[in-house]
Amino acid sequence: MKIYMDVCCLNRPFDDLAQDRIQFESDAVLSIIARCESGQWRLVSSEVIDLEIKRQTDLERLKKVQALCSASRERLILTEAAQSRAKEFQKHGIKVLDSLHLAIAEIWRIDVFLTTDDALLRAAGRIAVRMVVANPVTWLMEVLRNER
Repeated sequence: MKIYMDVCCLNRPFDDLAQDRIQFESDAVLSIIARCESGQWRLVSSEVIDLEIKRQTDLERLKKVQALCSASRERLILTEAAQSRAKEFQKHGIKVLDSLHLAIAEIWRIDVFLTTDDALLRAAGRIAVRMVVANPVTWLMEVLRNER
């Protein structure tokens, strides 16, 4: 199974964990990445992720997020088809970088797109995206429930 985590997910373990939701999402992200590192699933990255991460101004956080990205064994490139699809997503109110993440994951036939961005989750739910788009906690709980 190929999993694409947007930069919100990749940053989550380094956010303020005092809030329960952030702690749960952080734990889910780290658990999913651990399963990817063990070979159970496959974490994929992209040029868009690289671009967004490089915009990080906190150098310590940048290093930590890049370390998480090292679990990725595949890097997707932004094709013309993905750029065109991103423009379609933008017509539905999805922000530019978010639309590029969604489009590149969809074009390269990723199985699951994970984000902690509620606005992106709602927007993706309103349009025809050809993959699962979910919060990491919700998705991981469903997967674990089905493993029983």
